[in-house]
Amino acid sequence: MPLVETLPVDTDTAQWTVWGTTARIVVTDPARLALAVPLVRAELAAIDAACSRFRADSELRRACAAGRTRVSPLLATLVRAALDAAEQTGGDVDPTVGAAMCGLGYDRDFARITGGRVRVFPNPDWRSVRLDDRDLVVPEGVLLDLGATAKAVAADRAASLVAARLGIGVLVALGGDIATAGPGPSGGWRVLVRDRPGDPQCTVALPAGAALATSSTVSRTWGDRLHHILDPRTGRPASRVWRTVSVAAHTCLRANTLSTAAIVRGHGAVSALSGAPGRLVSFGGDVVRVGGWPS
Repeated sequence: MPLVETLPVDTDTAQWTVWGTTARIVVTDPARLALAVPLVRAELAAIDAACSRFRADSELRRACAAGRTRVSPLLATLVRAALDAAEQTGGDVDPTVGAAMCGLGYDRDFARITGGRVRVFPNPDWRSVRLDDRDLVVPEGVLLDLGATAKAVAADRAASLVAARLGIGVLVALGGDIATAGPGPSGGWRVLVRDRPGDPQCTVALPAGAALATSSTVSRTWGDRLHHILDPRTGRPASRVWRTVSVAAHTCLRANTLSTAAIVRGHGAVSALSGAPGRLVSFGGDVVRVGGWPS
């Protein structure tokens, strides 16, 4: 059971299931929670319609099929975030792994995956995709998967939207992707960092406007030790050196980019974090803290 589903729901909190995980929002003014929820739901619905790989009618699926097309401002923003993440990580986080994900069986809602026959697809390089303003070019046969970045962008956008529209502080959590915006509570947003019950845990205080992302190789698994974070160079799940990697940053997009790259990098994870505060948990339960992560 994802950790967020075990946390208490008070008058300042709402949560619901989305994208195979749990959306959770916490506001500094409980009286405005009822106004915040539809803002977040609408933002998530718009992002789902724009870039879901699991919807045949998503704009992203149509764009990949077209090869060359002019996309909406929202999809352009999401693709640009994915390409920037690829560039910043030297290709560790690559949106062109869609076909490989399908080959491994992750081509439908996660709850329905049974881990059947595994096929490995060679992956095109992210640099083969071109985005000029809103003009997107996707090479024939390439299926983009924005899953590594779009959820983090969604958390950032939803938090910023609520803070701007309602003038309150808000925390938006989408599974392991957490973004905050607006004025925070006294002492900061207290966040319990743990993947599963029984795992090593700690509580950190996020300053207002900060973000946190946790990438895991144990929360979304199927078949024979398969998980959802692929090494773009092999088209297979990254080596399971770490159970989880958590990173704090100014945006959830940046935090998620670094945590995902660290999982892919394996034994070179610390260098992938580029000095950001990070917490890495090995499969033996050992915790490694870097970049000023509190002890």
